[in-house]
Amino acid sequence: MDLLNTLVDKGLRRELPTREEALAVLATSDDDLLDVVAAAGKVRRHWFGRRVKLNYLVNLKSGLCPEDCSYCSQRLGSEAGILKYTWLKPDQASEAAAAGLAGGAKRVCLVASGRGPTDRDVDRVSDTIKTIKEQNAGVEVCACLGLLSDGQAERLREAGADAYNHNLNTSEGTYADITTTHTYADRVDTVQRAHAAGLSACSGLIAGMGESDEDLVDVVYSLRELDPDSVPVNFLIPFEGTPLAKEWNLTPQRCLRILAMVRFVCPDVEVRIAGGREVHLRTVQPLALHLANSIFLGDYLTSEGQAGKADLEMIADAGFEVEGAGEVTLPEHRVAGGGGCGSHESGGGCGSHEGAGCGSHAGGGVCGSAPADTPSANEARTDLVAVRRRGAGTDLAPNA
Repeated sequence: MDLLNTLVDKGLRRELPTREEALAVLATSDDDLLDVVAAAGKVRRHWFGRRVKLNYLVNLKSGLCPEDCSYCSQRLGSEAGILKYTWLKPDQASEAAAAGLAGGAKRVCLVASGRGPTDRDVDRVSDTIKTIKEQNAGVEVCACLGLLSDGQAERLREAGADAYNHNLNTSEGTYADITTTHTYADRVDTVQRAHAAGLSACSGLIAGMGESDEDLVDVVYSLRELDPDSVPVNFLIPFEGTPLAKEWNLTPQRCLRILAMVRFVCPDVEVRIAGGREVHLRTVQPLALHLANSIFLGDYLTSEGQAGKADLEMIADAGFEVEGAGEVTLPEHRVAGGGGCGSHESGGGCGSHEGAGCGSHAGGGVCGSAPADTPSANEARTDLVAVRRRGAGTDLAPNA
């Protein structure tokens, strides 16, 4: 396909595709799916080889959020039967983090529900970051605490945080349909604050909340403009007790096309498969490793993932390798501050320059235009949605 040859060429040169080309990836047929995966896989391997970065989530404070994000099981008014607890102490959080690190993770994502942290909360999380770094040499720490106010990003950086996550989640045009208690602009502002403070920005999306192909491309191009180092791609987990509980629109094939489109638009950033991969990708998860170079190990914030051991076996069986603690994730030009995906002179890039937790608010399914992607093509798989009952906030061993 001429389209795929063009996209590979652009990806290898860090030149961004046109919106029409990005939309065309989402519109490809199932018959062409393996060709799409192979093409995007060439771009992934060029920038990241066969390495897979493992990330591990620690939910510092679960539930009881005053925000009304429709996809979230921790939202105001949620009837989902999730774990609810207040702040973990630094030693508790460090113990939880250690389980993920022992399983091969190199980054720990510290997440707390809520609109945004108070200054006291920043102090609390700063103590936790310091404890984790003192007890685990070489670990990367990403914080995800919601909307940031003046000086908070700088304080987290001083405490040792390496990155900050705040997802855009969906397009600006559809944002008010998903959340009313804060705005899309609020989220953009927080990502920019993280950048300005010298933190590595992590910002992604949730696919599957009723958006069109155009909306999906819109949010990925907005992420390009913000230039994050990491883009988590969540696939909606339709939790019972949330407004989007009936949104079962995704097929495994659709998920692969979405990941391929993200890879083509941001060829040299860390693309992470986040919440919902087990629910929606199911048995084709290994194929997704040819598109993304990063996953979460084990469980998510409020839902259970597949066994950590199974994650490691999947990576090995697919011919990939876990990225070591001493390896640098990003390509040299990004580490050196030479511009992100798309600083190429001949074409734009990931930019000039979420209360959604570390890309983990499980959720995703996109209203597609292809017949195979209509809601009738994917039955509700509520059997695959399991509320987390182990790990942080419980007396049971974590899944790592």
